[in-house]
Amino acid sequence: MPWSNQNGGGGGPWGGGGNGGGNDQGPWGKGPQPPRGGGNPPDLEELIRRGQDKLRQALPGGGGGPGAGGGKMIAVVVALGLVGLWLTQSVYTVQPDERGVELRFGKPKEEVSQPGLHMILWPFETVEFATIVEREMSTGGSSRTGSSDGLMLSGDQNIVDVEFKLLYAVSDPKSFLFNLAQPEDTLRQVAESAMREVVGRRPAQDIFRDNREVIAAEVQTIIQTVMDSFPSGILVNQVSIEDAAPPREVADAFDEVQRAEQDEDRFVEEGNQYANQKLGQARGEAAQLREEASAYKDRVVNEATGEAGRFLSVYEEYAKAPEVTRSRLYLETLEEVLGGSEKVIIEQGGSGSGVVPYLPLPEVRKNSTGGTN
Repeated sequence: MPWSNQNGGGGGPWGGGGNGGGNDQGPWGKGPQPPRGGGNPPDLEELIRRGQDKLRQALPGGGGGPGAGGGKMIAVVVALGLVGLWLTQSVYTVQPDERGVELRFGKPKEEVSQPGLHMILWPFETVEFATIVEREMSTGGSSRTGSSDGLMLSGDQNIVDVEFKLLYAVSDPKSFLFNLAQPEDTLRQVAESAMREVVGRRPAQDIFRDNREVIAAEVQTIIQTVMDSFPSGILVNQVSIEDAAPPREVADAFDEVQRAEQDEDRFVEEGNQYANQKLGQARGEAAQLREEASAYKDRVVNEATGEAGRFLSVYEEYAKAPEVTRSRLYLETLEEVLGGSEKVIIEQGGSGSGVVPYLPLPEVRKNSTGGTN
């Protein structure tokens, strides 16, 4: 054994025997301990030889002697190991949520491996995997993360803190794996840039309350256009604005502005209600006047129509008997005109002589009228 010849054959690997004391001391103050049965430790070459004998007995044919037969056995074992290594590297499995892209001498193939068991010619061919399930990416939100990524300048020179999320998936595994070095980092940077661009064109009120959906749709369109220009193999399914708020340093002042705007909206609403009330009242009065005018017009037209009809009927009768009708009209007209007169007309040359002309006929009429009442 090699250990038995070191240091003059006296001390083993710790070299204690060369000190002349016969006390085998190691670096920890104590030399190696022999087996319990006494004697020297087993020889390393003997252990190797025994292992080779057992391996030859396990192989088919029992193996040969320690010469050429032993070398052949080792070659077989090495060959089997290489075959096993080649199989483990050549056979691969694609999971249902993955797609595989095979590379031959580092150049990707055109076809994409679908889920299942596949085989390549390793080491000339390798494979890369891409997960195709939909994933979520959050960005912005400086008040929550403590960074300044979400701080943006709006179109009306206000600073807003925007937090939004992306839902995206891999639509082209080959482009996703080989066109960009870090496609997800690129997607994050493009998303932040697109959001800053859209927010910078609009007033802060749009991002706070009014047009979040419109802004999110516009940002999604910009992101997809930029990612397709690489191309990146990424499909952006949705952009949603989770929160938009002013920076913490101006939050109190912004709350005051919001309350003032709410008061303004309330006053405008009250003014609109008062205007609607007065306008409704005026419209009602106008409608009433129109109805009265229409009724007056109908009444006057009907009266005129009736008078015209009466005149025509009288004219028809007059045409049938002009003399009689003329006399009747004359007498009716005199009766109508002189019926309320206070004068008494006595025909001269008649029989009305004596005291009749001296009677106070108007007084008699008044007395008779008063007595009747």
